[in-house]
Amino acid sequence: MAAGEVGIAPFSLSHAHAGTHRGTGFGARLMREFLREAGGCAVIDGGLATELEAHGADLKDPLWSAKEESEALLRRSVELACDAREIFQGRRLRGSDRCSKDGISSEQHPVLIAASIGSYGAYLADGSEYSGNYGLEVTLETLKDFHRRRLQVLSEAGADIIAFETIPCKIEAQAYIELLQECNIKIPVWFSFTSNDGINVVSGDSLMDCASIADSCDNVVAIGFNCTSPRYIHSLILSIRKWTEKLIVIYPNSGESYDPDKKEWVASNGVSGEDFVSYVSKWHEAGASLIGGCCRTTPNTIRAIVKALGKDFYPSKPDEELDNDIERNILKDSFLIDSA
Repeated sequence: MAAGEVGIAPFSLSHAHAGTHRGTGFGARLMREFLREAGGCAVIDGGLATELEAHGADLKDPLWSAKEESEALLRRSVELACDAREIFQGRRLRGSDRCSKDGISSEQHPVLIAASIGSYGAYLADGSEYSGNYGLEVTLETLKDFHRRRLQVLSEAGADIIAFETIPCKIEAQAYIELLQECNIKIPVWFSFTSNDGINVVSGDSLMDCASIADSCDNVVAIGFNCTSPRYIHSLILSIRKWTEKLIVIYPNSGESYDPDKKEWVASNGVSGEDFVSYVSKWHEAGASLIGGCCRTTPNTIRAIVKALGKDFYPSKPDEELDNDIERNILKDSFLIDSA
């Protein structure tokens, strides 16, 4: 997901009250039960920015994700995502009811709403989320001050989980951990780093150090990587399993690289949709239980991941209109919220 986005993943606990403040152990239990209901793994759709561009949005403006800065918009965006979840589940239930007349199971899949908090580098709009090079003037306190209020607003807005993602460096992970404690955040979170070599995070900080920071916090229910080339993911999963027993979340990009000067993705070293999906089963077997796609992946990528994992998000097709409605709602990221 792009910074400051509310995403709808094709799962969640159907009985969980989003945003309910419980003890820190509740988050781990919630996610374990969520994955049990989901059949052992879940799919993440994190390619909102790619879809915005595909529909004509100009994302070269340095403030593309911050033009509507307001706490009210942050809260409203989560509300809209919750509304979309209800609409999707209602449509699926109606489709299942029609199908059940033919003897087909009407199982209701849960849906998880994740509110994204992207890195400080996304705000700088200079590509530093892909390098972690914030300069000596950016301190731990700078990062905490930058992220504090957004974390407070989103944690109380009704999302099921906070996704700290595209984390490029150890100091930003430490800032998040301290904020979770200082702000007394109770809902579960995941930490998702970036890597450009399959060994360390993009800043060059040790993966072991970063994973250990995330592993130290009870709120953190999953640790992994996003916006990283698919070719590095398998080795990163094997490495991170050495330092944590938490769930592993991965949603790589297409394998293309970002040019911060042109503010464009360079397609020369990308991975085709078919090649991307060919990795999915291997990632799951290696230990990842939350799997999806980030920048430059599309709804077609998510469809293919669903198929590769043997998931069935669709009722049988009683009529064309129902099928189209369901497909539009499940396979697209949903709502953009302010990232600054």
